[in-house]
Formats: sequence, structure tokens, C-alpha cells
Amino acid sequence: MPSPVPTPRPNARPRVKPEVMSPVGGRAQLHAAVEAGADAVFFGLDHSFQARAKVGFQPEDLPGIMSDLHVRGVKGFVTFNTLVFDRELREAEAQLMHLAQSGVDAIIVQDWGAARLAHAVCPDLPIHGSTQMSITSAEGAELARRFGASRVVLGRELSLRDIGRIAAATDIELETFVHGALCVSYSGQCFSSEAWGGRSANRGQCAQACRLPYDLLVDGAQRDLGDARYLLSPGDLYALHQVPDLMAMGVSCLKIEGRYKDAEFVALTTAAYRQAVDEAWAGQALSVTPQQEQDIAQVYSRGLAPHFMAGTNHQTVVRGRAPRHRGVRVGTVTEVTQKGVRVELDGVTLHPGDGLVFDAADWRDPAEREEGGFLYEIFTRRGRQDEAGSGEAELRFGQGAVNGRRIRPGDWVWRTSDPTLTARVKPLLDAADPLHTRPVRAHFVGVLGEAPILTLTDDAGHTVTVTGDAPLSAARNRALDDATLRDQLSRLGGTPYHLADLSSELVGETFLPVSALNALRREAVTALTAARGAAPARDVQPALTRLLPDAPAPHAAPGTPRLHLLVRTPEQLDAAIDLRPDSITLDYLELYGLKPSVERVQEAGIEVRVASPRILKPSEQNIQKFLLSLGAGLLVRSGGLLEGLQGTPDAPALSGDFSLNAANVLSARALLDLGLVRLNPGLDLNARQVQDLASLVGPERLEATAYAHLPVFHTEHCVFCRFLSDGTDYTNCGHPCESHRVALRDHRGQTHPVMADVGCRNTVFEGRAQTAAAHLHDWLASGLRDFRLEFVHEDGAGVREVVTAFRAFLAGRVSVPELEARLAAVTSPDAPNGQGVTEGSLFVPAGFEGLPQLDLIRN
Repeated sequence: MPSPVPTPRPNARPRVKPEVMSPVGGRAQLHAAVEAGADAVFFGLDHSFQARAKVGFQPEDLPGIMSDLHVRGVKGFVTFNTLVFDRELREAEAQLMHLAQSGVDAIIVQDWGAARLAHAVCPDLPIHGSTQMSITSAEGAELARRFGASRVVLGRELSLRDIGRIAAATDIELETFVHGALCVSYSGQCFSSEAWGGRSANRGQCAQACRLPYDLLVDGAQRDLGDARYLLSPGDLYALHQVPDLMAMGVSCLKIEGRYKDAEFVALTTAAYRQAVDEAWAGQALSVTPQQEQDIAQVYSRGLAPHFMAGTNHQTVVRGRAPRHRGVRVGTVTEVTQKGVRVELDGVTLHPGDGLVFDAADWRDPAEREEGGFLYEIFTRRGRQDEAGSGEAELRFGQGAVNGRRIRPGDWVWRTSDPTLTARVKPLLDAADPLHTRPVRAHFVGVLGEAPILTLTDDAGHTVTVTGDAPLSAARNRALDDATLRDQLSRLGGTPYHLADLSSELVGETFLPVSALNALRREAVTALTAARGAAPARDVQPALTRLLPDAPAPHAAPGTPRLHLLVRTPEQLDAAIDLRPDSITLDYLELYGLKPSVERVQEAGIEVRVASPRILKPSEQNIQKFLLSLGAGLLVRSGGLLEGLQGTPDAPALSGDFSLNAANVLSARALLDLGLVRLNPGLDLNARQVQDLASLVGPERLEATAYAHLPVFHTEHCVFCRFLSDGTDYTNCGHPCESHRVALRDHRGQTHPVMADVGCRNTVFEGRAQTAAAHLHDWLASGLRDFRLEFVHEDGAGVREVVTAFRAFLAGRVSVPELEARLAAVTSPDAPNGQGVTEGSLFVPAGFEGLPQLDLIRN
């Protein structure tokens, strides 16, 4: 069972100086983060359970890395933030033991079961709930606490007001992103890589489908997007100026995203946020210069802004002009000349050697190569210049570097690289001796006739004491005094320390050679460094066998297969009621119009459920009360809602949906123990893994999806508001989602419907239906009897044909090939809204059966 939750202390959060946490993808980035003043770094291990599969350190190097970090006074947090499958739990346990023994300061975890396992393996190992837990409320944070988390990383879609409300409602440590890339989808809720690439963002293999261009179809007709073809590609987060607000709320850690970024990015961003935190803590105004801010944009930027943190504005979160690093915009093309390109400059000073790119998004296909190159010469009305930043200038490039025929007046010009930036950041990257040092206090005891004693104490509480080799003799000339002590003991160059304070006890007129005093200092520094670098003593024990539940008792007679239909339109509901399935789930855009539909299903004598939103923010907690008022079962899609429903008297029957990301027996059992009747397995599981999970938790506790359109993106950004209105959010957009059908067309010609929910969040659905037809025999043999059929844009006739086909198969009247043929006919391109069918994420790769299975104890 998950541990009980302590009662939160509202408004009890103290003001703390937040950690600055930097991303680390390799040794160079690690060095840059430490020298720039990071309080903590986060990184992954190669071939491990981390969400950035291509970067990380070797596991055998981890003890040394953690020792080095601790010597420098920096915490090391290791990412363990992917879903873990049942056949990997033994390996996960071994890795968690290694992390704990290596002295990591915390692990960042997505998987509920992995969090339980880590807490059991080493109760002293802090657990931080990853942003991939989709935590957007105090209730979501408290659910993470149930599983052992002491800190949670909040969703990047929250505003300052949202964060403040969460901070006031729970005392768990809060971490927020302040800089770097924004995912268009809520972390942990993106299945585009799974649907389209056969890989999973929840497994560290994001295919970045949000960074591709799409056509927008409105009511079946293509809408001209102008220069905004990348309509799912957000700009980058930049919250430097929000640091004082976050500090005032009691946020514990400010996180910079970017484990794929280079050392220059890490150094510049870390130094800026270090400065912002120190100044805010001291009550000073932010003194970051315009040049520093320009450097931050120059080193990597898709367009920097606070975005959601400053409040929702759908017109600015996704500009849509380009999906990649642009750097700094420097001007606009006015003319293409015989020798170069004439540009009206916007105030950014250019020099020969700068890298420039010409942005022709207004008129050219975004998939085409852009023109650009290194600036060779600058000419103004005054002739050749070494630099230019305003007015009109002719920019010239090396011979053949730029094709002027592919550049037009009106094109934007960006500087993508600046050689002078490298010079400015070089001191942080190439420092031979430590730049960012930690304070130590020294206490010296000198008594005539006794050996001298030196004690060093650091800010982390480590204390070391060393004693000289010989007693102090009487001074013949100048006696040992505080000035001499300070002069010699402050000589800590080349070490990671600086002398912050000195106290002494000097008894008698004593003499100590400078060489002996320096030797005493070096010995103390060596001892302090050893103490700081030592791994903490932890009790680390295997725990998986103890955590695994007993094998479920076999069901002699699983019973007749049951079909559960999920509908999203009134037309689909009409068809569903006529078909009389075992249950109907209503997943409507407008929650507050649900009551009549619920009553219709109940009057028909059919079990009814209502699907909750996947995301609930602090301002949306009244939705829970409304859902409970409907008198229907609930399909729970939000971890925060599940937590909020704990202890609710007379609660309706609760079913857990895919969005809870139950990927293994530990997660599934723990979620079921929180009052769920059945659970829909996570969408990252293939068909065989669904069988495995059924055998481990009992097939009667699962509801497997046999037909659905995968929800590939679930995003706070509203496509309807951005492109069908001039509004900024739901208060002034005119609600075009209520009167228009919208779909996105990808580069393959597939169209994917977009729907909005009650919170104005958009879901982009895979246009093709994913079907489990090829696996139904195996699922039935494993005891599974509850199957869900979900509908998105199917009309009433389509719903009837799909349900009829599955019923015929489950009754033994048609074979698998016949079922597949009937489904293909229903979803063919010739059918209304047809896009075809796919096995999708249910595909079982070759060699999967060779992986070791997880065995349970059968009593």
C-alpha cells in the first residue's frame, strides 16, 4: 500500500533561497555548470531509465562524479524518469541500489512503481516527482508524496498564480522550470512518438513530432497559415525576471532545461540565474545587462519569453515560424544586390565572422533549406565597416556561400552564431582553478608549548581538525597574530574554498614558521575535501520481492466478454444507446451539459461513466464537485483528481484511465489500492505487456482498449484560439471550438482531428484507429474480459459497424482476418472521416518473448 499522506500545512511554506539547477549532458557541461555557480545539476546514465536516451554518463563513473560534485558543494540529481515495464523491474532495482550507494542526492522519477521501489530499496534516498507525472495541483503533489516523493517538478504550463496556490496548499518541496524548451504536450501525456515512430517519449525516445510543419484543416478546408506552419512548436521558456516572485512563493528549486545543449548554453544560463537568485535573496534589483540577455538568446533560442508562467496567451506561445534555434533577429532584407544583401538593421551589432541565416517563412516551404553563411564584409553609406547595428547595411558573404536568388525583400535575418560570445564565456569553460568557491570558517588554537590546532568548517556542516607536528615555541621577534593567520589561511587558491571567517585562541607570545602554518592549512583542506567527497552512509537493500504482491488467484470462469464504449458526440451517444453495451463513457467537450446525457444512459438501463479531464489546475478544483454531482461512475484521468477523491463519502465507482501511466504491476496495484475498480493500461505497453500485466494484477482488474484513436498530443496551447481567433485565451477567443471542426494534416497526408476539453486544452488524435484485433485471442486466453472501444470523429453508422464487428468476433462468428477486414472497411479513406487502421503501440517486436518474465509468489 502507498504510505499515508501527512496533512499539509496551508500557508506554512517558509521563504527559502531556491537552488539553481543546471542540465548536464557530458563532462564539459558538468564543468560549466559548477564553475557558473549551479547549486545542483541533473543528468542521466547511459543505457538507463532516463528521458534523454542519447546523453549521460557511464554507471561505473557515477561514484566519482558524485564525489567531485560534493567536494564542490553541488548536488547531483539523477534522472530515472521513464516508465518501467514489468520485465525490467529486476534491472531497475539493481540500478536504484547502485544510485543510492553512489551517493546521488536525489532521483527524479516518473513511474509510480519505480518511486515505490526506490523508497523501499533505500528510504534515505530522496525522490523527486518528475514533470512527467503531470503534476498541476496540490492534490497531484500529495499523490506523489504517497509514493515517497519529497519534491515535485511542476508542469511548465502553470502560471505564477497557479504555482502560488499550490505552494499555499502543500508543504512538499516545489521545483519549477525557468528556462529552456517547452513541450507542446503535457509531459507524460505525449504519445506522438509512440503512435508515429514506434518509440516512446515516456521511454526517453521523443521523436519531436511537435517540431514538424502541419497543415490546418478547418471544417474540411485548408486554412492559410501564412508563416506559421509549425503550429505545434512552442517558443522557449525564459523566466529570469520571474525569479523574485518564485522565491517569494517558497519554490525550492529553479530548473534549467537542456541536457542536449552545449557547455556555452549551460554556462551562460546558469550564471544568469545564479545572479538573479543571489540578488533577489539580497533584496536587490536584477542587474543582468542587455548584453547578458542577448547572449542567452544567442546561445540557443526558439524565441524567449515567460509564456504560460506569465499567463496564457495563445497568440505568443507558438509563433510557428520555425521549430529550431534562431538566435537573435538582426533585421529585415530590403534588397538583394549584385554583391550581397541589403538589410535594415534592428539594433544588434554585427561583425564580420557572425553566422547569419535568412528566414523566408513568408513565401517558402519550411521544409526547404534556408540560405545563410558567415558574414564576410559590412558596407554602409560610409563604406566598409568593422561593425554595424542600425540603419541600412549591405552584408556580403564568401563567394558562393549565399544564393541571392533564394532571398527576397521582407525576409527576416537572424544571427545564429557570434564569435565574440565565445570569448565572453571562455573563462567559465576553460578555468583551470575553481571559480565558484564555497565558504569555510577557520578556527586556530595556539598555546605556547602545545601543538597548534586548526579546524575548518564548511557550509554543509563538515568539520575537520588537524594538529601540528611540533609545539609552539616562544616568539623572539614578531609573535603569531590574527593578521598573520588570516594572510596565510586565506591562501586557498586552486581549491574549491574561500575563507569566510576566522577565529582564534592565542595564548602566549608564540612563533610558528609560515611553512608549518601553510602545511597545516593544506592538511586541513585535504581532510575537508575527503569529508565532503565521501558517500553518505545508507541502508540499501533489495526490496522488489518483498513489494511484489501474491500472484492473483486463477479465475475458473472469467465470464462473457464485456464491451465498454467511449463516445464524444451526441450522434455517437445515440448509436451507443441503441447498441446497449455493458457501459457507456461520456467524454464531452462541455462538462456542464453532461447531466441530460447521463440521465439518458441511466434511463436506458446502461451503466454510465463520465471521463474527467486529464489535467486539473488549482482554479479548476470545482470540477471535482461537479463530477461527483452527476451520479455516474468516473473515468479518472488525473492523478490529482484520484488523490482528491480519497476519503470522499459515497464516492461513485472509479476506473483509472491510460493517462495514469500504469506500466507495471507495482504502479497498477498501488493505483488500484486507491479505490479504482478497473484500470486501463498505459499506452506505452504493447499487446504482450498488457497480457503480462493481466497475469500479475488479475485480468478482472484491467480494461483493455481494443479500438481507439491514440491521443498523440495533449496540450495547454489551443489551436482553435491561436488560428481561428484574435483572442489570447478562453475569455476573449469567442470559443471557435464549439462551432468548427479542426484537423492537422502531416507530411504524409494523414489528417488528425483536434478536440478541446472543458479546460480549453487541446487533444490531437491519431487519424487512424488503433485496433487490437490481432491480439484478441491471446487477451481472451489470459482472462481479459473487459474491452473498450473509443470513438473520436466516427459518425453514428461508424460506431454501429465497429461495435457490431467486435461483437461478431467475440461471439465466435467471425475470425481475426474477417474482423480486421470489417474494421478496415469502416475506416477506409472512402468512408466518412476514414484514415485506415493500425496496430500502433500494440505491436510486439521480434525477440520480446525472450525477455525475462517477472514471477510472482503463489500462496
